[in-house]
Amino acid sequence: MKIQERTGAGAGRSASPAQPSVGDRLPAPPRERKPALAALAVLLILVGALGVTMLVLQVGNRVEVVKVTKEIQAGESVGSNVTSVMVAADDSINYVTWDQLATLKTLKAKSTIYSDTVVMGQMFGKKAALPAGKASVGLALKEGQYPADIKAGDMVSAYRVSTSGSPSNSTDDSTGSSGTSSSGAIVDNAQVAKVVENEDATVSTGNLSLTVLVDEADAAALASAAAANQVAIVHVPGN
Repeated sequence: MKIQERTGAGAGRSASPAQPSVGDRLPAPPRERKPALAALAVLLILVGALGVTMLVLQVGNRVEVVKVTKEIQAGESVGSNVTSVMVAADDSINYVTWDQLATLKTLKAKSTIYSDTVVMGQMFGKKAALPAGKASVGLALKEGQYPADIKAGDMVSAYRVSTSGSPSNSTDDSTGSSGTSSSGAIVDNAQVAKVVENEDATVSTGNLSLTVLVDEADAAALASAAAANQVAIVHVPGN
């Protein structure tokens, strides 16, 4: 009788499956992978690494070259007015390297080279090339025919003067004591290319040799006056 009672009690129970326990979790859905983004990230990393490598190589690949420390006029050599600087090597630029300095000193500047300029090979040659439309004229001047502080690179005017040995009676401007009177400007703007003081073995004579660059149209008149010792040089105002 007891067995039948137990059987009847079990028949009234629900047949639904048991609920999962609180600690059990449902499996998460798989994440969607994006291979294109991953490839882009890798590419950016490689490009950045390549850029850093190139910068390091450029910093390390430097060359010692010549830089002038003082203005060099056309027809002059660099002399001792140079120093060395390090620059990035570039085969497309015709640098004069520091180990070529001895050869550079035998050459002449083709035109004015300003202070702090890094020297290029094309700036120098065996002979100085005159600018287009210009002529070079030599002047032999006596003391009083030129400013005492004249130097290469100055801009000057050249005047025709007469030296009679006695004060001129002309109404033109004159020096009086020297008897040198002005007869007008031959050249208004000439550039002094070279200055050489003439000295004998014992004492300075006060004579000076100048080389000036003038327009070709003015060269003949200036050379003629210079041959007759009838040239005086003055600084251009503001120079």
